[in-house]
Amino acid sequence: MTRVLVIGGYGNFGAFIVRRLAREPGISVIVAGRSEEKAKAISESTHSEWMALDIERDLDGSLKLAKADIVIHTSGPFQEQDYAVAQACVRHGAHYIDLSDGRSFVANIGALEHVAKAAGVLVVSGASSVPALTSAIVDAYMHEFEHLDTLDYGIATAQKTNRGLATTRAVLGYAGKPFETLLDGQMRQIHGWQDITWRKFAYLGWRALGNCDVPDLSLFPTRYPSLQTIRFRAGIEVSAIHLSLWALTWFVRWGFIGNLATMAASLLALSRPFDAIGTSKSGFFMEMRGRDKKDHPKKMLFELTACSGDGAMIPCTPAIVLALKLARGEMAQRGARPCVGLLTLDELLQELKSLDISWTMRAV
Repeated sequence: MTRVLVIGGYGNFGAFIVRRLAREPGISVIVAGRSEEKAKAISESTHSEWMALDIERDLDGSLKLAKADIVIHTSGPFQEQDYAVAQACVRHGAHYIDLSDGRSFVANIGALEHVAKAAGVLVVSGASSVPALTSAIVDAYMHEFEHLDTLDYGIATAQKTNRGLATTRAVLGYAGKPFETLLDGQMRQIHGWQDITWRKFAYLGWRALGNCDVPDLSLFPTRYPSLQTIRFRAGIEVSAIHLSLWALTWFVRWGFIGNLATMAASLLALSRPFDAIGTSKSGFFMEMRGRDKKDHPKKMLFELTACSGDGAMIPCTPAIVLALKLARGEMAQRGARPCVGLLTLDELLQELKSLDISWTMRAV
C-alpha cells in the first residue's frame, strides 16, 4: 500500500486530489491540514485517514507519524513560502509534489537536487496547469516546427467556481508589480494584470486578459531556446471585475498601494454577488508560432474548454498523474526539478477524460 499524504486535503484542489486517489487500488490517502474538523469530514466521505498538520509547527513530528511515501502539498500561496515542507519530506524519505505556480519557487526547486538524490526521492514543484500542462503541450507539438518563435497563451476563468483565498492571494501578490518576460528576443519588464487584451474563446465569447507572472516565463526560454517571445495572460469572466482589478493595479504601480494581496479576503467577498451573472465555463488557449521544416510560417492553436466548473480541477491533474506513476513504480527519476518533461500531454488528457472538458489542436 502506498501512503499519500495530501497537505490541504480539504481545500479546493486538495479535496479533488483526495477523492481521486482514494478510489485507486493500492493507495491509502491521509487528509491533512490545520482544521481537524475539515480534515475529518473529507476523510469520512472518502474512507481515508486524517491528521491535524500545520506546516509551520512540528512538521517533522507530523511526517514521522504519517509514514507517508508521497506528500502532495496544496496549501499556497507558495510565493510566501520557502522549501521547508519539501526539505522535511526529503528528511523522511518521502517523494514531494506541490501545485505551486510561484515563479521563483518553482524555478529554483533544483536547489534541493543533491539532497533529494541522496535520499532517493523525487521532489517536484509546479505540478499544476503551469508549467506542467503548458510544457506538455509544447513538447507534444514541437516536432511540427523547425523553429518555434512565439508562445502566446492564457486562461479565462469561470465566475461560478469555488475561488480559494490562497489562489486569490497568489494572483493579487504580483498585480501591478513589475516582472520580466521574453519579448522579441530580450527579457523586458511588464506589469501584473496590465496590458489588457481581448480574446474570443471558443464557446465562451470575448474575455479580457492581463499579464500573469508564472514559472514558464523563467523556464521556457531555456527549455525552448529558439523562442523569441512568450506571453502568458489570464482573465476573469465578468469584465467589470477584471477591469476593476486592472484599475487597482495602477495604484500599486504608482506606489499608493503596497500589495493587493492584503486585500484578498475583501476583494474575494466583493466578487461573490457577481456569480449570479457568471457561468461555470472556463477556457485555455495556446498559440504556437514559428517556421516549419520547409521554412514556411506556421501557427498552431491548442484550445481547451471546461464546463460544469471542471476547469478548477485541471490544476490538480499533474499532481494526480505523478502520484499514480510513483505509486505504480513507473517513474525512476530522482532529485529535485520543476514539473517539466516528467509528464506527457497524452497522460494528462487521459486523466481529464472523466471531466466535462474538451480540447482541440489545429493549424491556423
